[in-house]
Amino acid sequence: MSTKRTYPVTGMTCASCVLSVEKALKAVPGVEAVNVNLATNTAQVSWQGNAMSDAWLQAAVERAGYGLIVADESDALAEAESAQAAHLAALKRRLWASIVLSVPLVIVGMAYMHAPWSPWLQWLLATPVVLVFGGPFFVNAWRQARHRSANMDTLVALSTGVSYVFSVFNTVNPSFWTALGLEPHVYFEAAAVVITLILLGKYLEERAKAGTGGAIRKLMGLQPKTVMRIIEDGTPQEVPIAEVNVDDVLLVRPGERIAVDGVVVDGESYVDESAITGEPVPVAKVIGARLLAGTINQKGSLRMRADKVGAATLLAQIVRTVQEAQGSKAPVQRMVDRIAAVFVPVVMGIALLSAVLWWTLGGEHAFTQGLLAMVTVLVIACPCALGLATPTAIMAGMGKGAEHGMLIKDAESLERARRITAVVLDKTGTITEGRPNVVEEVGLNDREASAALLAMEVRSEHPLADPIVQYILQTFPAHGAGEGAVVEGFESRTGMGVRATVNGTRWLVGNRRMLEENGVAISAEWRDHEKRWQEAAHTVIWLADAQRVRAAVAIADRIKPTAAAAIARLQQAGIHVYMQTGDARRTAQAVARAVGITDFRSEVLPKDKAAFVSGLQQMGHVVAMVGDGINDSEALARADVSIAMGRGSDIAMDVAQMTLIGTDLNAIPRALALSRRTVSLIRQNLFWAFFYNVLGIPIAAGALYPINGFLLDPMLAGAAMALSSVSVVSNSLRLRWVRL
Repeated sequence: MSTKRTYPVTGMTCASCVLSVEKALKAVPGVEAVNVNLATNTAQVSWQGNAMSDAWLQAAVERAGYGLIVADESDALAEAESAQAAHLAALKRRLWASIVLSVPLVIVGMAYMHAPWSPWLQWLLATPVVLVFGGPFFVNAWRQARHRSANMDTLVALSTGVSYVFSVFNTVNPSFWTALGLEPHVYFEAAAVVITLILLGKYLEERAKAGTGGAIRKLMGLQPKTVMRIIEDGTPQEVPIAEVNVDDVLLVRPGERIAVDGVVVDGESYVDESAITGEPVPVAKVIGARLLAGTINQKGSLRMRADKVGAATLLAQIVRTVQEAQGSKAPVQRMVDRIAAVFVPVVMGIALLSAVLWWTLGGEHAFTQGLLAMVTVLVIACPCALGLATPTAIMAGMGKGAEHGMLIKDAESLERARRITAVVLDKTGTITEGRPNVVEEVGLNDREASAALLAMEVRSEHPLADPIVQYILQTFPAHGAGEGAVVEGFESRTGMGVRATVNGTRWLVGNRRMLEENGVAISAEWRDHEKRWQEAAHTVIWLADAQRVRAAVAIADRIKPTAAAAIARLQQAGIHVYMQTGDARRTAQAVARAVGITDFRSEVLPKDKAAFVSGLQQMGHVVAMVGDGINDSEALARADVSIAMGRGSDIAMDVAQMTLIGTDLNAIPRALALSRRTVSLIRQNLFWAFFYNVLGIPIAAGALYPINGFLLDPMLAGAAMALSSVSVVSNSLRLRWVRL
């Protein structure tokens, strides 16, 4: 049997790191498959049987120069998140410190470059920026060199290192150049500015990646740490969840979260299962009913027998599925690192070649010109614009999205959203408002009836009592007897309704079965109302006295006002729209018909939603999943683009790549438009980043010298490098004025 586990990895910075970690893990005997994800800083490892040792995997990764966290799953996640938060905080401190030192450095370098004290002050200001705050670039470059590879850190380290060392030499020994008739320039400010700009790009990237483990942590948090287990003498005893075994009897008190899957053996209550099924109305639980881990008991006490514990629970399966789906994804930034893997060696080759050609053919000042040409090539080719191209566009896209009620987590979702061909919508909380409301009633204008209904419902524990109470208080405030009524003989019948005597009159409130068991007939006129409401998938609540029906209330989860228009807009764009829900078919059919959806699925479980998304992907669709509940998290994680409703669960929002802040589904087609705009910006930025290099590198190497005698000064090379970064950032900022 194949075993798969996800491990947090530390120390990765780019695609080359990913390849190094994958190569190290694949070399461990017994490992079948490895998938390392830079966005989540995790490695999924598969092996046969149970013979694999975490220590072997950890040692292999450490030999490659990285770290692998092998603690228990929840502890490993917490440790990885702590390390990521510490890294982001340290990166922010390095960035601000670099900015504080680089600003005066640039001023001195530009305004007082000829002052005799200028090189020494520049050296003093640049040294902490290059060697301390930029130190990790040199460490990573050395690590890559040890493994005979190169990445963007290599180019940063070479360009800034050569500029720094060259400038130190010129500061300490200026006579070397004056003896040759040349002015000894220093390029401390170029080295420091390069480090600062690259730190800015890294910070933007890391901030976009931060918090990717939050979804798993919160899913795990749905399971309580301890439970009340019934021991042999019948008394409850608090024990850790890890000690619960199959067939143990557990006590679930009102308001507690259910810890394991099992069956009710004693008691009656209502359980909020929206975390798993998405159904907003709590479900009645009696002896023999199933209970699921992660759901919440309402007001009654229950005793349950555990039949699935630990990794076997439905909640644990959702955790694993989300974790695997998240780990299978890679950011758009990987493309830039792949380009850099080729770009870096080419630039290094050009720099060295230009120096050799100058030394061979340069004449009197061959060594000087060759050294300057090499430094100039490395400076102008420094990939700060390349590193900023994607993060600045992402940040601009995030800002624009926030203006229109969209929070966007990463670049991948933006890139993929423009190619969406199918949208799968959850019903409850996405198409509908996610809470029951009174949508229609007959007979409540009768003062006696509405007062009696209010008096009984304020005492009822049924979840549908609250919307009825709110409706009466708002619509018939003058009718409410409420707490002032004399209520006697109040009796609740789970799954049916309540009965009581109010001000001397016997009343019944509940479903049709409640009335039938008490001998109250429903006339043809009332049955017409019932039929119409049931066709619209409304829940019908009856109010009757001892002889006849006095009132009826229709309760439903209202459809959002903008849902139909947003769905029509998607369909007009050629996108297939599907709906999935855990509700009964009649309810699903009524909602689908109201919003114009022809293809829907009802009574589905979380795994069914995820399987449906996978099926669409296998058919060639690029799928967006829109949901608001924990029950949607598997499908959200599996989809190409995941969109969460902002008023839904934290789990859904953490899994999703996009979150709609409000409830307006029109934000979905706006997100597609934003995707097209942002991806266009990323491509433009990458063009400008490479344009400067393609144009500048040959000039920096001296390609124009045989034609017109022009040699590019390293100072101008630094300015050109900065200009490329400015153009990239400015281009990204244009998105602020784009209308979606």
